[in-house]
Amino acid sequence: MLLSGPERPMSLPAADDPQVLRRALAEYVREVAAAVGVSVECTSCEVADTVTAYVALSGRSPRFPGRDLMLVWSTRQGWTVAVETTPVEAPQVVAHLGGDVTPAPERVRGFVAEVLNSAEAAGTPGPVLAVSSHGDLRTRLEERVRRA
Repeated sequence: MLLSGPERPMSLPAADDPQVLRRALAEYVREVAAAVGVSVECTSCEVADTVTAYVALSGRSPRFPGRDLMLVWSTRQGWTVAVETTPVEAPQVVAHLGGDVTPAPERVRGFVAEVLNSAEAAGTPGPVLAVSSHGDLRTRLEERVRRA
């Protein structure tokens, strides 16, 4: 099961079917979007060679006035807040939420609020759980369910 917090299990793909994994990820991303106060239309997910998600944020950081921010997720790094850039610009990471790659949406909300309300660097990187494949992602998510 995808676990979005100790009390909130979500359904986990039963097989390595990318469509099933995508549906589980999309549900998790919808919950995160609701937690950070944006509509589902401001999100996207992809399950291909990589498994990633995107949430357009409605707030801006005082560190980057006039620039939109995005919340991006990957199986290797979990959630990161970055400045929206053009294709020719280098990515500008604002902050990274270390730890579990699928934290509770409420934890992501707190992380985003900290970034948006801080003129200093927020979200000091913590240990990142390395995930090498979709199967490893499922294994880690199942382990979270067993511990909960």
